[in-house]
Amino acid sequence: MADRTIQGGDGDGGVDGIRTFPFPVELSVGGVGMHVGPMGLDRPWHAEGAPLERVHRIDFHVVMLFDGAPVRHMIDFAEYQAAAGDLLWIRPGQVHRFSRTSEYRGTVLTMQPGFLPRATVEATGLYRYDLPPLLHPDGPQLTALQSALAQLRREYEDTTTLPLSLHTAVLRHSLTAFLLRLAHLAASSAEAVRRQSDTTFTLFRDAVEKNFATNHSVSAYADSLGYSRRTLVRAVRAATGETPKGFIDKRVVLEAKRLLAHTDIPIGRVGAAVGFPDAANFSKFFHQHTEMTPAAFRAELR
Repeated sequence: MADRTIQGGDGDGGVDGIRTFPFPVELSVGGVGMHVGPMGLDRPWHAEGAPLERVHRIDFHVVMLFDGAPVRHMIDFAEYQAAAGDLLWIRPGQVHRFSRTSEYRGTVLTMQPGFLPRATVEATGLYRYDLPPLLHPDGPQLTALQSALAQLRREYEDTTTLPLSLHTAVLRHSLTAFLLRLAHLAASSAEAVRRQSDTTFTLFRDAVEKNFATNHSVSAYADSLGYSRRTLVRAVRAATGETPKGFIDKRVVLEAKRLLAHTDIPIGRVGAAVGFPDAANFSKFFHQHTEMTPAAFRAELR
């Protein structure tokens, strides 16, 4: 998948009503497409005015390596507790919320979509939304990640040794080295490795992520990807244990939950935003997959 940006990332809210904040270029040394440095209130590393303790989206990647007390962080309805030595990887478009920002200690890396070439994006799995955000490296893995991140930070802060073009090129190489280690950690389980190696499933997953709001048809995805329906069913079941239709529906339900929980958009418009122009059909679909009506789900979280 090519690197990309998220629509509606102007900081004033996208079409779905959840505010999306762009990469804070003004906080990046030399205006390059990344930032790496310490977390903490005394060292701002996020856009001014971003409501960190309220749900929001970002259109860039954030990787946090913690070295302080445990921190709780919400990402797409799941609460993650990150302790010292853990990493949290938040990808573009995910709805998330910080706990008290004063609790965040460690090193943070932010990266703008488009900063790395396509081959690196593919190799590092930057858009593997199926992988867990919270990572627990063992001793040797943590040491290697800390060393790679420290080297990246040194290169990032050294703006005098090289011209800007070469400085940026070196940053891309150092960032790639860190992300390759991170990607290896994220894909270390047998299941993740199996998913990553399955090109058919990868292409299907990426197509669903791009088109789930308008295309719910397994046959249409199979045709567009050049596979038979049977081949697609086999690949998706091997990678996820579910059918292609189940995979599509799960993604649609997640987006619907995001909009119901975090916006005041009328339920009919929520349905339209995820591919159901008819509100009754959307309500039936949502109830079938959650055993709740959209209104009841929204009311339960308010």
